[in-house]
Amino acid sequence: MPAPLRYVQDSTDFPDSADVVIIGAGIAGSAATWELTKQGLRVVLLEKGLVGAEQSSRNWGWCRQQNRDERELPLSIYALQRWTELERETGEDLGFRRSGLVYATQDQSEIDAWEKWGHIAKQYGVESHILTASAAKAMTPGSSTAWLGGVSSPTDGYAEPAWAAPGLARAAVARGAMLFQQCAVRGLDISGGAVSGVWTERGLIKTSRVIVAAGAWTSLFCRRHGIDLPMGNVIGTAFRTKPIEQAITVPFYTGRFACRPQLDGSYTVAVSGRGRLEPGAQGLRYVRQFWPTFKSRRKNLTISPGIAPFFRGPESLRSWSLDSVSPFEKVRILDPQPDHNMVQSGLAAMRSEYPALANLQVAQAWGGMIDSTPDAIPVISRIDKLPGLVVSAGYSGHGFGIGPGAGRLAADLATDITPVVDPAPFRYSRLVDGSNLNSPGMM
Repeated sequence: MPAPLRYVQDSTDFPDSADVVIIGAGIAGSAATWELTKQGLRVVLLEKGLVGAEQSSRNWGWCRQQNRDERELPLSIYALQRWTELERETGEDLGFRRSGLVYATQDQSEIDAWEKWGHIAKQYGVESHILTASAAKAMTPGSSTAWLGGVSSPTDGYAEPAWAAPGLARAAVARGAMLFQQCAVRGLDISGGAVSGVWTERGLIKTSRVIVAAGAWTSLFCRRHGIDLPMGNVIGTAFRTKPIEQAITVPFYTGRFACRPQLDGSYTVAVSGRGRLEPGAQGLRYVRQFWPTFKSRRKNLTISPGIAPFFRGPESLRSWSLDSVSPFEKVRILDPQPDHNMVQSGLAAMRSEYPALANLQVAQAWGGMIDSTPDAIPVISRIDKLPGLVVSAGYSGHGFGIGPGAGRLAADLATDITPVVDPAPFRYSRLVDGSNLNSPGMM
């Protein structure tokens, strides 16, 4: 597990009805809860484990516009604005800082890609600066590499994953939302072809509007109701170091590691683009949709075959009735093992790049399951075949930073108000109607 999460107190009286029910209390679900509660709606947030305990607390914490796929840029721009506003609105410290981000490389193709992206970004008013070799060196004092160049995004920043979702959930509860943790939703109640409620392990809550923001579990949940949602799950690894006199003072990316300095002198570290596949039934089901992405990223993936994912967890074959124990109750918190080779690789890379960090040590490492779509763009969408249902999932390893924007968009779609951004890039139908999905763009 990552750093301890902030505690959020459950509500007391379990409701029999709500205006909106949200399934999953990660950053997307918690942000949607806040936005809907602000509208004065009666909102219930349900979480099978603890608020923010899965991928929303296991990520890098970066809140960026830089290197986003163009389809995500409007939402990421709005989300960055929203991070600042939310701390003021909620009174909660979400750990957000506009620190800027720095990327440095010895690879000309990376510089070319960043430069091309910068031309697109300028059309949206995003500030991004290509760095010369000397500028990259000046922005990475103490590094040992003679960089070819880099890029900086001075208006981007980071938030604290262990604080963000709990902070938003806590603020929503204080404003009137209801929260119930350790309370799995087994499925939807459907009447006349539309959503009429949710069946939980504690009983039925009647509602005509549901947002499913269940991360890696979302596809399994949707299949229970005949909704085919192509998603693949990749296990990422990150670690936190022990405090040390810091040599890197802003979030920093290189091909060998990416890190974020913490206020106590420690770092959160990952190796960019690396992951582990533990395929189960879901992985096999959608192998055709993910084959192009798999081929392009094969060299950065470790495959760990086994039978356990077929019988337990979000990749499982399991079926269940609404009055029996569901897969969501059997795994309250996904806590996959980290890849210790990856941890040692990242640690060695930091020590090598920064001689001042020669004594850097690992304090803790963890794994997290990343829910991905074939084109690496999330689904934030109404499901036309089941009126009343909105899905918010498939963030493909870069959802934390756009979480506040994703929450607002899902809230808009659930309440039929004008969406804050054009929802077309995030529509569910593109994954199942034969659309020619674009290859994943900048990540």
